[in-house]
Amino acid sequence: MVDRSIAGRLADRQKSQSLAQLMPDERRQQAFTQIFLITILVLLLLMTLVPIVLMIVMSLKDNGQIYGRFWSLPDPVRWQNYQTGFEAMASYIRNSLLYSSASVLGVMVLSSLSGYVFARHRFPFKEAIYVLILALLMIPGVLTLIPSFVLVKDLGLTNTPWALILPWTSGGQVLGILLSRTFFATLPQELFDSAKIDGASEFQAYYRIAVPLSWPIIVTIAIMHLVGTYNDFIWPLLTISDSNMQVVSVGLTEFTSQFGVVDWGPRMAAYAVATLPLLVLFMFGMRYYIRGITSGAVKA
Repeated sequence: MVDRSIAGRLADRQKSQSLAQLMPDERRQQAFTQIFLITILVLLLLMTLVPIVLMIVMSLKDNGQIYGRFWSLPDPVRWQNYQTGFEAMASYIRNSLLYSSASVLGVMVLSSLSGYVFARHRFPFKEAIYVLILALLMIPGVLTLIPSFVLVKDLGLTNTPWALILPWTSGGQVLGILLSRTFFATLPQELFDSAKIDGASEFQAYYRIAVPLSWPIIVTIAIMHLVGTYNDFIWPLLTISDSNMQVVSVGLTEFTSQFGVVDWGPRMAAYAVATLPLLVLFMFGMRYYIRGITSGAVKA
């Protein structure tokens, strides 16, 4: 018995020694894998930043420097390009923010109301109607471009702000309803039962309980819709012909001199200036955006 116990101890010691020898190899392999993944991510990040860096460098040059010394640094630096770009884009940026904000407000209200109804109420053919709404996500926007333009034109809305606000608002409903319903369905029913016992109406339960608790997902919908409408190009180009009412995406194409030459320096500066509203939006709304995305993903 003693010999067997000694033999068992020796076997255990040999196993522990072999495991100890394997541990450095495993750690070395894990470290190599992490270094490889970090290298790939850094390369992808650099590839993503190359166009942005080129845009900033070109925004500080004139056409002579761009065509003659494309890969060199600006010499001299033409800071006046940003003044020219801002003066040219100020009205377009104002129009884009005004139209997009009005559309975002409509999407936030209507999609949250619709999502609340689909999540907290039962009515005939609810699931069928919801599936039909989700089916609209499968239809490419280019297929509805001409019918939408004919509809707007027949209503007499072309060359007015409503030609952008109303279609943008209706187009953002599908994704907004999907995210709102998914989030509202996770809220405890006891909260709404307590509100009804206290005498709250259905609308009071919506804006006093559901909306405050779902603020992250509402901000997420607002950011996603604002970015999409702010960058829209085809629809404003079709429906707006007055340059005083045009938006930023179309205004960026107008940096052409009287001789037909594109002033690339001011144009790149205008691109940089046009991105500032979205950068400010993400700076102040990124926390709510990430919270809404992650909560919706977990609760879905």
